[in-house]
Amino acid sequence: MKTIGKAALIASTIGPVQSILGWVISGSLWPGYDPIRQTISDLAADDSPVQALQTSFFFLGATLTVIGAVSARALALPGRIVLLLAGLATYALAIFTTPSQTGHSDLHRLSASISFVLMSAWPLFAMRFRKDAPWVIRPVAAISATVGLAIISIWFLLTWLDPMATNIGLAERVIVTAQVLWLSFTVWACWLIQKRPA
Repeated sequence: MKTIGKAALIASTIGPVQSILGWVISGSLWPGYDPIRQTISDLAADDSPVQALQTSFFFLGATLTVIGAVSARALALPGRIVLLLAGLATYALAIFTTPSQTGHSDLHRLSASISFVLMSAWPLFAMRFRKDAPWVIRPVAAISATVGLAIISIWFLLTWLDPMATNIGLAERVIVTAQVLWLSFTVWACWLIQKRPA
């Protein structure tokens, strides 16, 4: 059974912290920004006073996801490929910024949508059927996680596409936090299980 590399362990530890700190710090430096109504992408829009800061957190998050994809060898290869693609999509959403708080970028929306979908689907593709595989990547846990993340993602995407929605920022933060925490939990759980005596 392949193992979790130290790089994946470090990346999965930093991931949730930087993700949450990113939008908290950026939002606090922008007077009048409403994290319930406004998206995290608004913090990185072309007219945002904290664009460079939030964009740097996007790039950091994407890099950590890519590191996890490469180094979390306990995950099945298709799941690692999905994580890699999710990291690349996160780079893309950071590059293709929204032009303003009232406008949108089709490339940004496409990149963000791909990232959200892939970050919800990776547990299913990372699933292993071997009896010696950690429980967190075996079918029951992997399928349950994918279903749970998919439900939250659909809620967010429907909210995001609704021009009358007033809680889009909240919905986005819920799904982003759930996705990054599950990845972190999975990597840590696999690593701890592998450290147990045979």
